[in-house]
Formats: sequence, C-alpha cells, structure tokens
Amino acid sequence: MSTPRIVVTGVGATSPIGGTAPESWSALLGGASGTHTLEYDWVEKYQLPVTFAAEAKVRPDTVLERPIAKRLDPASQLALVAAMEAWADAGSPEVEPERLGVDFATGIGGVWTLLDAWDTLKEKGPRRVMPMTVPMLMPNAAAGNLSLHFGARAYARTVASACASSTESIINALEHLRAGYADVVIAGGTESAIHPITLAAFSSMQALSRRNDSPETASRPASIDRDGFVMGEGSGALILETEEHARARGARIYASVVGGGVTADSYHITANDPEGHGAARAVRMALEMADASPDDVTHVNAHATSTPVGDPNEYQALLTVFGDRVREIPTSATKASTGHLLGGTGALEAIFTVLALHERVAPPTINITEQDPEVPFLLSGQSQPLGPGDQLAISNSFGFGGHNAVAAFASV
Repeated sequence: MSTPRIVVTGVGATSPIGGTAPESWSALLGGASGTHTLEYDWVEKYQLPVTFAAEAKVRPDTVLERPIAKRLDPASQLALVAAMEAWADAGSPEVEPERLGVDFATGIGGVWTLLDAWDTLKEKGPRRVMPMTVPMLMPNAAAGNLSLHFGARAYARTVASACASSTESIINALEHLRAGYADVVIAGGTESAIHPITLAAFSSMQALSRRNDSPETASRPASIDRDGFVMGEGSGALILETEEHARARGARIYASVVGGGVTADSYHITANDPEGHGAARAVRMALEMADASPDDVTHVNAHATSTPVGDPNEYQALLTVFGDRVREIPTSATKASTGHLLGGTGALEAIFTVLALHERVAPPTINITEQDPEVPFLLSGQSQPLGPGDQLAISNSFGFGGHNAVAAFASV
C-alpha cells in the first residue's frame, strides 16, 4: 500500500507584520519589522529592562465577535483568527467530522488568563475568579476551541515543546494523515505571552535583545552584533490534507509536506547542543522521510533567533548535514522581521516556507549590519530567487528542553 502524499491547501496567519497571511508575506518581502516600543503603563511600573516586543499587528478581539473573544485567552483568539483564514483560503473543505483533525500547539498557553486570575484572587477574593479561567488558560484551549468551531472529531491534539511546538504539530499532522486517520487536519500554533512576567524572566536569563533605543532593528539573526531575541506574538495555521482528497474537490495546492524529524538533545534545559547532533539528526530524519538527500534542498528557513550562541550552533548542525554546500543554499531568517513567536513561530515560518516554494522566492533577512563569519548562511537583505524546477525546503525549530523539529516541504 502506497503512502499518501500530503499537501497544503490553505494558510492563515496573524503576525507582528500583518493581520493575514498575504499581508504578512507581503510585508516580509518588503523588509518590514514588526517590533516596536511597548506603550503600556506596566513597562515603567515594573522598570522592565526590555521595553519593546513584536506584538500581533491586528488585535484578535477586533476581528472576532465579542461574545466569542470574551471566552478565549488571547492565544486562543489568535489561533481562531488564523485558522478561520486558513479554512476559507482552502475553500472551506467539505469533510466528515470524523475525518477532520486539529493539531495545534503552544509553548506557554494562556498566561494572560492565568496571571489576570491571580491578580483578581489577590485583590477581590476567590468568588470573583471567572468560572471560565481554567478552560481559557489550559494549553490545549486553542486546539479544543478549534475542534469545537470546525466540528473536528478525528482528533484534537496539543504539543507544548517550547519553540519547537508548532513545527512538531505539523509533523504530527503529516504522520496522522499518512496513517489514514484523517483526510484533513488544521495544523499550526499560537502564542500570546508578551507579559511583564515573561519579559522579566527572559531578560533575567539574558536571552532578550536590549536595544531599547532601536527596537525595529533589534532582531538581527547572524549579524555579528546580535544580542538576543525579540518576543513575538501571533498564530499560523495550515490546512493539510491528502492529495487525493484535495484533488477530488479541485483545491488549489500550495506545496507538499514531505517529511519531518523530531529529536531531543538531552544536553541542557535551555541551551542547545553546541555540536548540533540532535538538530542534525532531525534534518536527516526529515530528508529520509521525504526520500531526499541533502543535495536536493534548495531553501532553508533557519530557526535563527538572533542569540549569540543559538545562531552559530544551528549553523554547525546544518554544516554537519550539508557540508560546505550550506553556504550556497538560499536561506531566510524571518525572525528578523517578526520576532520570535515561541510556540507559534514554527507554524508562521512553515507558511513562509510554503509561500517561498509557491512563489519561488526566498524572503529577505533584515537588520544584518555585518554577517558573523561563524554563521555564514547565504542570507540577503533582498529576496533571493529560487529558480525553476523542483524545489525542496526545510524549516527548523528548536526549543528549550532540547526539542528539535524540522519539517520538509516540496514544490508542486
């Protein structure tokens, strides 16, 4: 029995550079930055050392109907906005509920709901804590609410593997579809964690950029003067389905999802393996599932968070797989524009990878003042053409806890 081919038929995104996937893609190609100074009283109140972030450009509660938005944490609001767009983009597939699945990730979950409820408890007592608090804060809230909204009964699953979360969800969806347990899956991830406690905590770890005087240029992957990542917010959703199901309904196909690899470093709770063994294995696993070799890869969407240690570690991992050819593969480090969406970042970057294949162009990487010789990816401040012929791309995501996830996509 042959393995079914899995394709992408719809994309949706709400990101720091656009309220929809097309808006985000256009802004990315135009070299936009979604990072700005935060205009909240709590920034000064808590004397936060980092005063900027990359918030979602369009607030989700301005898109959703008010009664719906009130029952959802911002992370779930963003997920629903992105998934609704992706579903419409795919042509609202007609599929039996038992053949429709949801695989939607988050790195942190409903942090705003949790901490707002804690404030309410301290200030007003337990009777004023909302009954919906737990259903709003739980990490699987986005997946559960998407299942309810779209009537998905095949399964509804949540991955929480830090910054690798939503790439893992895409890989899980691929495996679920290949196994024949569903015909269509809504896959992706979401995050809304730009909160005083997370900014303070990441700052305490020395993980965030501190360019308060120039937030738009703070995220600068592979630049020799990079000093940390930028907190981002948003959600990305992809409609994955078997090629047979997609073609039977005459759907437009953006690209194929052809492979995925998931590994663990077992090295350190926050730092990735400096020799990149786990990341390299994840790349090899993705290519093996795709029945491809390293020489077939024509585009890389790098994890590239703009941290002093993480960027060269990723380069070393890919050097292990590709050899010196890694310097010749058109590569994009899109967090320069969007910041780091944590659990939502893999889904957004998967969308950018799919659109890069569909339009045959690698997006630019902004903010590089001088490229670090220890991170000599083929990056450019301008879009790079991918050319004619078959294209194969990988999108990398690595997370705290030693999680490594790599998804492979092919042109159609």
